[in-house]
Amino acid sequence: MALNNAKPKDLALHVLEKLQHSNLLLPIPPVTVLEELFDLIFFASMRTEEGELIKVTVTLIDPADPDPKPPRKTVHERWSSIKFETPIELSIKALVKLSKASDPSSTSLAVYYDDQGRLFIWGMIDQALHYQSFLNYETESGSEQPGLFQATISDIGTLDILFDYELLATLKQNVLVPRYLDVFTIGPVSKILRANALYLRSDIKSFLSTAHAGESFEEWETFVDGLWIQTLSRLLLRIQKYHHGGAILITEQTRDVDMKYKLSYGRLKDSVSKYAKETINNYVAESLIDAHINAGKKVISKDWYIEESRSLLAKQGIADEIKGCISFLASHTCVDGVLVFATHMVSRGFGGVLKARKMPGKIFVSPTATATPKSLVPADPKHFGTRHRSMIAYCWNYPGSLGLVVSQDGDIRAFYRIEEKLIMWENIKTQQFLKSRKLKRATNAS
Repeated sequence: MALNNAKPKDLALHVLEKLQHSNLLLPIPPVTVLEELFDLIFFASMRTEEGELIKVTVTLIDPADPDPKPPRKTVHERWSSIKFETPIELSIKALVKLSKASDPSSTSLAVYYDDQGRLFIWGMIDQALHYQSFLNYETESGSEQPGLFQATISDIGTLDILFDYELLATLKQNVLVPRYLDVFTIGPVSKILRANALYLRSDIKSFLSTAHAGESFEEWETFVDGLWIQTLSRLLLRIQKYHHGGAILITEQTRDVDMKYKLSYGRLKDSVSKYAKETINNYVAESLIDAHINAGKKVISKDWYIEESRSLLAKQGIADEIKGCISFLASHTCVDGVLVFATHMVSRGFGGVLKARKMPGKIFVSPTATATPKSLVPADPKHFGTRHRSMIAYCWNYPGSLGLVVSQDGDIRAFYRIEEKLIMWENIKTQQFLKSRKLKRATNAS
């Protein structure tokens, strides 16, 4: 559960507890160092530089040994640390000034502390671009991350703390969010999305039976479901970046929706299907080549090599197509109104006004992805803004409709009716955060 009236010191205590349960051999900083670090970053987030809000990432990393266990094989895009000639005392002013040269999408500031617990900036770290691309589902893999953890200013008074590829916590002004709900992977929302991917499942089953009869759909089922969920997550992430706020309605209903800009856009659906097929083609070609090499055979069909290269290039091109489709659809939410999809994810238009008026007497907030009855917390729908209330009313009046609302501050909420209860999920996970193998899963860890 989120902790209200939280301060940076609460974030420090939470992060310290997580680090104490880690498998790392790196020294864990005292809580006083963490409190000072998060205080400085938190208050820096409220400043501006050249009329723009501050966005910066800080990596806590030891300058004496920044890369204690480098991999045997280093990939070209792996991070490196670049030292300043003279370290700089960490202060709000220093953070604000250096933020202009430290776009968090590509760079982070290297920070550490001395024997007296005094924090200083000793350099910068490059190649963060690939880390961000992985988190946003734009690449399929990412290299290990530098230092002990990363602290990122994502908005005014909003800090994200990441350990490797795991989100340890977020402090949103005065609310500490220790974890995000993975509603797209488990629970009722996940079931809805998997049902909406039936067309994709059917298409891939047919493709396998005709093009790769030796491949079982069951072996690809998780991949297909995951691909669909990743696509929706990327769309929501793109909408967040506009800071305009927006809403997505997935429904088969057409009643009580006054669509200002009607259209039919199915390219996203089609491109996701093409991407899945080329992924399978590439895997099959690679598997044939590997099997022959491992068997010691000296002659391998050149057609397999050609197919391996062709399918890989096709995948890369279709990935760009999907990215373009997502950008196209996300921009539609910058117009007031709802972006409406049919359940098979063909866009029906945007600028939609939801006209359902009957509201439930109360809604139920779920602190878990599974929305177990005992965990539900009642709330008054009148406490929400116009965009949220219109979505609540529509999902209440038309069961089976899934509503997703993105606030201007980036918060994402999902709405769905289960029997006689309108359920709301908040603090929804959208980025590709992974459970770090470096953290122990202790029973007392949140």
